[in-house]
Amino acid sequence: MRTTKMMTVLMFSTGFMTSSWAFAHEGHDMMMSNMSMSDGQSHAEMPMPEKNRTKTNGEVHSNLRVDDDLDHDHRREHGGQVYQATKLDNQWRLDKHGQGEFNTELETWIGTDENKVFIKAHLEKSESQKADYMISALYSRNIADFWDAQAGLRYRSEAFEAHRQEAVDAAFGLHGLAPYFFETDAYVYIGQDQYVSLSLETERDILLTQKLITQPYLKADILLRDESDYAQQTGLSSLQTGIQTRYELNKKVMPFIDVAYRYEKGDRETNRQVATSSESGWLYGAGITFKF
Repeated sequence: MRTTKMMTVLMFSTGFMTSSWAFAHEGHDMMMSNMSMSDGQSHAEMPMPEKNRTKTNGEVHSNLRVDDDLDHDHRREHGGQVYQATKLDNQWRLDKHGQGEFNTELETWIGTDENKVFIKAHLEKSESQKADYMISALYSRNIADFWDAQAGLRYRSEAFEAHRQEAVDAAFGLHGLAPYFFETDAYVYIGQDQYVSLSLETERDILLTQKLITQPYLKADILLRDESDYAQQTGLSSLQTGIQTRYELNKKVMPFIDVAYRYEKGDRETNRQVATSSESGWLYGAGITFKF
């Protein structure tokens, strides 16, 4: 009898625990189901940002496009901007004989990082003499870091005692930044009367202060051949080297002083002129530079 009661109690307890576990498991499944339905409803009802939706006839439509930036002009981020710069130097200087001369140099360019157009002009006039001047128009193409290849035309007009010689030369050269920050221009000129010459200009800024800057420079011309009636002797036809020191009032106005040594080779004898000797000496000058 006692054994029968114990078995009955044990079976009842086991059934109760089994029912409780099943009920708990069913409640957990129902809770997870409700949570899933709630999340789905929340995402469905979540409002879209105002900038990414439009409303047509009471209905909301998304206007978010994956290729929104396909129509954007990326050239502005990759060197496509157009730049411009102009530099004008005016200088008055005296030679060893006390004779004065006035020099003006203009350089202006416009273009992008890869393609530019340069205009260069130079005028030199000594006292009691007529002016010599040159004008160049060059196309400039970037070919390497800090270097442009240039090609174009140069017009030159040189005054003699009773004659003015004018000529147009083809110009080919390099413009850029040499090692140790030397700004360099190197050109070959080819023109009429079998004219062939080379020119080199290089300079480097050395900061003494933020506004006081000294600039050593070198300018050289080499005449390889010239069969005109007013030709110089072949070889190193002119050389000028010196130090220019400027004070930058601002980035647009810069007065300067200049001390240089100049060498000029004499003319050769032709049907129109007699041979002359070479000349050399010191030059002392002052001037002002404008940049804009």
